[in-house]
Order: sequence, then C-alpha cells, then structure tokens
Amino acid sequence: MTTQTSTILLIYTGGTIGMIKDSETGSLKNLNFNDLLKHIPELNLLDCKIDTQSFEAPIDSSNMGPVYWQQLVTIIEDQYNHFDGFVVLHGSDTMSYTASAVSFMLENLAKPVIFTGSQLPIGDLRTDAKENLITSIQLAALKQDGSPVIKEVGLYFEYKLYRANRTTKINAEHFEAFASLNYPALAQSGVNLSVAYNALLVPKDKPLLVHKALESKILLVKMFPGITRQMVTHLFNTELFKGLVIETYGSGNVTTQDWFIEALKKVVDLGIPVVNVTQCSGGSVVMGHYQTSVALKNMGVISGKDITTEAALTKLMYLLATVDPQQDFKTLFETSLRGEMS
Repeated sequence: MTTQTSTILLIYTGGTIGMIKDSETGSLKNLNFNDLLKHIPELNLLDCKIDTQSFEAPIDSSNMGPVYWQQLVTIIEDQYNHFDGFVVLHGSDTMSYTASAVSFMLENLAKPVIFTGSQLPIGDLRTDAKENLITSIQLAALKQDGSPVIKEVGLYFEYKLYRANRTTKINAEHFEAFASLNYPALAQSGVNLSVAYNALLVPKDKPLLVHKALESKILLVKMFPGITRQMVTHLFNTELFKGLVIETYGSGNVTTQDWFIEALKKVVDLGIPVVNVTQCSGGSVVMGHYQTSVALKNMGVISGKDITTEAALTKLMYLLATVDPQQDFKTLFETSLRGEMS
C-alpha cells in the first residue's frame, strides 16, 4: 500500500475539531483552514497533496440536516474527478447521521469519503484532533495498484475506521466516542495501519450517481413501558409524516395491547412505510421470534434487521425520495444497499 501521489480534499463543515483556543480570552474560535498546516505541521510529513474547503458558515453539528447534507455531497460531486479521496471534518454529535445519509446519497462511490472529528479542539494540550485528522488523511490516501483501498463512506475515531452507516455515538466524554457493534472495523491504527480487506465494500463498476433529494418527514418513536394510548393515537393520526421508524425492545418486540396494534396497522394500511429497529446497541430485529412481534410481521412492518437507527432514518429519507412507487418498498429497504445491514 502507498499514499504517494494521492490528492485529498479536506472539507470542514464545523465542529470541535476545527476550533482553537483564543490565547487572550481562552474561548474557542473557528480555525482558518487556509492556515491548517501552521497549526498541524505534521501534515507536511504526509506523502500526499492536501487541499481544503470549508462551508461558508461552519455550523454546530446539532444544527445539521438534509440541506447541509445536500451541500456536502455537492462539494464531493463537483470535486470528485479532481481528488483521490475526501476527509470530512464534522461535529461528533450527529456525525453518524450525516455519514449514513451521505453513504446513501453517493451511489457507486469508488473513492474514500472519511468522516472524522474530535472530542477536544485542535489547540487543546490533550486533543485527539491531530491523530484523528492525520490518520483519516492517511487512510483516504491509501492506494493499491493505483486504485484507492477504501471505496466507501467511513468514519474514523480513536484508532479505528468503521463503515459509517454502521456507527453510532456511544460516549460524550471518552475519546472512543463511536462504536460499530454489528460490523467489524475496516481498519485499525497502531504502529502500522492494518486494513481488514475482507470487510471492505466492493463497489459496482459504474459511474458515480449523486442523489440529493431526501424526504425529511420522518417520525421516530421509541417504545417504553408506560407509553400511552393517547400519545400514540395523537402521533399516529398525524398526516405530516411519510415514514415511521419504531425503536422496539430486544429483537423487535412491542406491546401486544389491541389499541397499539390497531393504531400501527392504520399507518401501514395508509401505505406509510413502518421500519422496526431494535433500541439495543447491538443485535438484530427478528420479527416472529417472540409472540410480541408476530403481529408486526403479519401486517407488513419492515424489518430493520441489524441496521442502526441513524442509518434506518437516513435510508428511509433516501428511499422515499427516490424509489418508484411501483417498486416493492419493503423488499428494497430490507436489502443492503451500501453495506448498512447484514
């Protein structure tokens, strides 16, 4: 493997990684990415060419959403033929959502798009930003026989590269902020970079297709003991949503009370896709395994299998905006499109 001659575009959307402390006030301020090498001189040691591009107005990741996802994929689309790989700097709080969405929006991706960020800003003495950034660039620059090694959307944090649409943020304080409990790491950073070649996504040999249309009218409901009939009836009677994701217990179980099953069936009968995902950090939905999920299976609820909530929501946004109404939506959702489910 080599990084030589690789050209990488570093895209800054916002977040802690792009901030430094003001020496006079001690407050955090956005880093001027035109001066990136001044703050991280170690980047000069990398055997690749790095260019930078920033959102005109970098945002906190809590404000991230479809409009900014469209802006991001537009940058990648415009620069796709000019760079060997892309590294996206993003706030960690919603990184898994954005990275999952981008994985669906970029069909037939044949180059690395690696998301990273940090828990501490670049200027902090104990920052994790430098290692995350440097290694992400190295991974994006890896080539074998002149072709990129990584050909998918990844997320790198604290020595591990994950498939982005398999990740979720699990910790707000530790440097190991992300996990991919249902799929192994694509690469690990130690003394050497170790790539799990058998885990990498192999793209179709077709031109890149960029999908910018997304349907954001999605409702997410998490099951909990004591959820009331009045609340469910109110939510499920709304005409404002076009897709529903329910986070269920264990392997896809819900209450079997008649009022809940009837309310859910009304949604399904209206032709609104309902996706069943587990609220457990790891594991898979297996509808019909317990009696408490048989009714869901019988009424045509979609199995999210081992997909994350982040990927389920963004996949639903993508499919609702792009799928022909004549297609079998349930079968398509239950099929892995970007390696997001087993």
